[in-house]
Amino acid sequence: MAGFPPAPESQVTLANWQDPPFNRWAFRHMRELIPSHPIPAGPPAPLAAALPTTSGAALDLRDAAVTRLDGSTATVEDVLAGTYTDAFLALYDGQVVAERYYAGMTAGTPHLLMSVSKSVLSCVVAVLTDRGVLDLHAPVTAYVPEVSDSGYAGATIRDLLDMRTGVAFRETYTAPDAEVRVMERSMGWRPALPGDPPGAYPYLATLGRSGPHGGEFSYRSADTDMLGWACERAGGVRVADLVSALIWQPIGAERDAEITCDPLGSAIPDGGISATARDLARFGQLLVDGGIAQGRVVVPEAWLADVRHPEPGVREAFARTDNEYVLPGGWYRSQFWVIPGPGGPVLVCLGIHGQLIYADRAARTVVVKMSSWPDAQHTGYLLDTLRSCAALAERLPSITC
Repeated sequence: MAGFPPAPESQVTLANWQDPPFNRWAFRHMRELIPSHPIPAGPPAPLAAALPTTSGAALDLRDAAVTRLDGSTATVEDVLAGTYTDAFLALYDGQVVAERYYAGMTAGTPHLLMSVSKSVLSCVVAVLTDRGVLDLHAPVTAYVPEVSDSGYAGATIRDLLDMRTGVAFRETYTAPDAEVRVMERSMGWRPALPGDPPGAYPYLATLGRSGPHGGEFSYRSADTDMLGWACERAGGVRVADLVSALIWQPIGAERDAEITCDPLGSAIPDGGISATARDLARFGQLLVDGGIAQGRVVVPEAWLADVRHPEPGVREAFARTDNEYVLPGGWYRSQFWVIPGPGGPVLVCLGIHGQLIYADRAARTVVVKMSSWPDAQHTGYLLDTLRSCAALAERLPSITC
């Protein structure tokens, strides 16, 4: 997008913004491509939660060794350089120990979170549930009767949270006819085609059923958008306002976030939030601190404890899928990925093209990585990144005391 106006071949458009090299610019300029709702940090002048820099020894990212998926040895710095990193930030015990920005990105630049957005919505659900306005065991249709004739009939809010509905939806990014790509057209993330439903919610009402609800885990972004619709009905306001009032302001976010919306003005919580790395680190610290931020409870501790130690059946529903080969011993609960760590379960928020929060409560470590991978999914990049996070979590206590 250089020049005024940019040359036609370098222009970022609705048709190419998710493709390389255009995605690196696009992920930082979403509101210039797609209509967006603001997620205010607080009126009129937000008091940001402190994010101090450690007074201990500086963290040298060249010191932590990582064994990559291909068997080679690298440093964390090498992994960052080789995985299209846009921003990287690490916290230990609430203090910044490393912060890097690449290719023109700055601490004040918002970046698309992709499916890390799902974990933010999870915390909205936690608050609404705690206040008694949302029942996890209630059928989805109790809040959204418009989907009574769809595949969501009979599914519960808990089924949506754990992505264990039986709805027919393929999250296959390389297949142009997969439901995830059709949904993107309806929600305004790609140019619409004749016959596409005009909006995310009308599209959800067209989905059918492919299996029983409450069965095995199958990653479906549609379930998160359905969850957002139910939250709006339960909370009485739009998703952007729920995130602002229940999460963003209470954690002491420094800057407004934003979330893309469809042609009808409905937000896209499955992946549409953009925020700065520092504010995303504040959200990660909330997870490490058991739901507490700025001295008060933001998310009930029991919600996060359940994510880390879910009821029987959750782990088994994950283990029966191909996800087990990538994240062995892990599970998916309440819109969070969970992986085993030396000190206990680690919460991981993941988004395609390399978006990540790594929240290791036992190690008091939070890692944020924003990226522009050329491919939506890349197992090598993901596992090398997770191994880098684990290496930092192991090393940090010895260099910050």
